[in-house]
Amino acid sequence: MKISLKYIFLSLGLISLGIVGYSGYTLWRVLSIGTAYQAKQFCSGVFVSGRTPESIFNQDILAEIDGLSSLEQSVVKSIQVNVDRPQQSVTASIFGLVKHQSIFRSGLGCTLVIDTSETELRSQVKSMHFDPQKLNEWQFIEQKERKVPEINQKQLKEALGSVFRPQQHTRAVVVVYRGQIVAERYAPGFDSKMPLPGWSMTKSVTNALVGILIKEGKLSLLDKNLMPQWNNQGDRRSQITLDGMLHMSSGLKFNESEGNPLGDLIQMLFGQANAAVYAANHPLEAAPNTKWQYSSGTTNIVSGIIRNAIGSDTDYLAFPRHALFDRLGMSSAVIEPDASGTLVCSSFMYATARDWARFGLLYLQDGVWEGQRILPEGWIQYSRMLTELAPKKNYGAHFWLMNIGTQSGQNQILTAQGFQDQYIAIIPSHQLVIVHLGKNKNATSQQFIPQVLAAFAN
Repeated sequence: MKISLKYIFLSLGLISLGIVGYSGYTLWRVLSIGTAYQAKQFCSGVFVSGRTPESIFNQDILAEIDGLSSLEQSVVKSIQVNVDRPQQSVTASIFGLVKHQSIFRSGLGCTLVIDTSETELRSQVKSMHFDPQKLNEWQFIEQKERKVPEINQKQLKEALGSVFRPQQHTRAVVVVYRGQIVAERYAPGFDSKMPLPGWSMTKSVTNALVGILIKEGKLSLLDKNLMPQWNNQGDRRSQITLDGMLHMSSGLKFNESEGNPLGDLIQMLFGQANAAVYAANHPLEAAPNTKWQYSSGTTNIVSGIIRNAIGSDTDYLAFPRHALFDRLGMSSAVIEPDASGTLVCSSFMYATARDWARFGLLYLQDGVWEGQRILPEGWIQYSRMLTELAPKKNYGAHFWLMNIGTQSGQNQILTAQGFQDQYIAIIPSHQLVIVHLGKNKNATSQQFIPQVLAAFAN
């Protein structure tokens, strides 16, 4: 998932010059996305991650507009962002024309106020208490205290040094070997207690939520008639299966263009009150199970399917925490809902690097945690089952598949991946989980993962 702020702010620059290449309505939509994006990012950054507005602006927003002209950058800086700490909300506006608000609710993170009111959102559900001071700490064992003879410490140190070079913009790395953290590093201003966005890594967490409901008998991979609006007679969308959704083979039309602020992806995340309904209203462009297309809309439809299967909205919003996060000790984790109360499972999950590692470890351990089976037996094998329709043969069930060669041969790696180079690499051959979080424009995984692997004995 990517937002082309260059596209957005170039449009704003054209406005400031008085160039009217767009209709008034289109201009309004571009302005709306720009302010919604900043309201949401500042809200989650301040109230979920605990960062300062200054750091978000300097390290995130300015990084997004690097390369724009001075005029365009001045337009970006003209967006006014007001952080109201007592009310736990953020408002962003531009030229006094368009304004968006995002509010924080404990245990739910931040939500854009769209087609509703702040009062309605705050009364929507009871606040689920989250105390960041009570994080379930995963003890970091210093290397000097725990000698692991099969680890080449020099090579591991070199790998970390490489990925933390200034131009990489890496923010956090955790390496887990045989259930223990053996390497951990953070960039200045970031630490082990700071929840950070996973973006599309959230899709892989959705895989786990579906697996749990299948284990409970509330869903089946063969389920059809998945959404109410598909149940009309003759609607071919009724034939889409849950399995097809997880393998991104629904056949639904959805523009995943990352650089178009007026396209489906950006409109769904920052311009719609109900992401699941918005995506589900799209027509088929191919028969189910005949075409692969990576789609954030698909994942949000799955979130809606989960909501329907659970029934109670209060239980649905609490489901990720009670069914998964609490059981793994992922105390920091939160998936943020949209204004309708649908969890934005395509993109809006925050967790500390250690908690992202816990999630990866669950999959390394075949879905078992501390002797208890969380995911159905065989679920990990299903998750890594190749989607033959994927052109590059690199996608499973809401997980990406990688093959990285080392001196010992090819290593099949299950990965959760997100915008700006977020990833969890799950490597059974080496009993490793690698978490990388950052703000990178270029992917580091093809270099960093082999470097880490080289530090471990074959």
